[in-house]
Amino acid sequence: MKWWKNLKNNPLAQFGAVLLLIFYTVALLADFVAPYDPYDSQLNGSLLPPTQIHLTAPDGRFIGPHVYPTTQGPVDANTGDRQVIIDSQKPNSLVLFAKGSPYKMFGILPLDRHLFGTVGEAKINILGTDEQARDQFTRLVYGSRISLSIGLVGIAISFPLGLLIGGISGYFGSWIDSVLMRFVEVLMTIPGLYLLVALAAILPPGLTSAQRFILIVIITSFISWTGLARVIRGQVLSIKEREFVQAARAMGANPIYIIVRHVLPQTATYVIISATLSVPSFIVAESVLSLIGLGIQQPDPSWGNLLSLSTNASILVLQPWLVWPPAILIILTVLAFNLLGDGLRDALDPRSADRN
Repeated sequence: MKWWKNLKNNPLAQFGAVLLLIFYTVALLADFVAPYDPYDSQLNGSLLPPTQIHLTAPDGRFIGPHVYPTTQGPVDANTGDRQVIIDSQKPNSLVLFAKGSPYKMFGILPLDRHLFGTVGEAKINILGTDEQARDQFTRLVYGSRISLSIGLVGIAISFPLGLLIGGISGYFGSWIDSVLMRFVEVLMTIPGLYLLVALAAILPPGLTSAQRFILIVIITSFISWTGLARVIRGQVLSIKEREFVQAARAMGANPIYIIVRHVLPQTATYVIISATLSVPSFIVAESVLSLIGLGIQQPDPSWGNLLSLSTNASILVLQPWLVWPPAILIILTVLAFNLLGDGLRDALDPRSADRN
């Protein structure tokens, strides 16, 4: 297929696709990839820096990759620095497929092996620990499930709505078109972020993270379909005059059947591109809401509420390893979707590449 060949010749689109494949694979296999439970706290392990991996013993002998038991000591009252106590007499080997807390892969297969871990009492915290002594890497991996899935669920709700409203408006025209498009224009005048904040702020405080996740998706989907509906309406106005649509109408086909079966499939190229480019907006919306405390709530992890630690100036200065990883992951995910979306646009519509 020509579009697939064009896509393979676009290195930036390939980079975006590979990056997204890695992120979604890690999210899907979070129980296996993450070495610990995202809710478990380590004894005397609050705000530990990233664990150092050693290859040699204190006497210089090579003993392979290992870590030492690490705990937090007292806090310096003048600087706020926390003393890190490392027991260099107890090297714990770092191994792949380490035995750890049991879990069920995909909710079915019982396993107790994780991608990596230690043999012994020492913990491997490759991104340090948070203020509750929970492994930051583990929470980042589990948080990806919410932050990455919200975009896919969002377009699954908003795009069928935008397609149907835009298709009906463009096909029937007349007063139906006027009413639907005026409704769309009213929704488009509402600032999306302010609406999200206002609606999220009035949610009952006792909601679980799952309930908040559903409401965030519904809210973002409610304000995200309008632009698609307007574009689809314009395309349908042209498509409905083509011969195959006129033939279906002459044969007495139901108008809704004509819209769904003959008209909307002709907009597939635009819809695929638009869907790819729209996913980042859902991810950013969840991150912003969680960042300001109106989205997914602790102790449940998401990239947004992990990033909320950046509002604490002392953590931003003294424990930057808690802030940069979720911020970088959000940036990389948005960038990957945009690169893939641009690549799909050029591959599916060569005219756009010529214009560029």
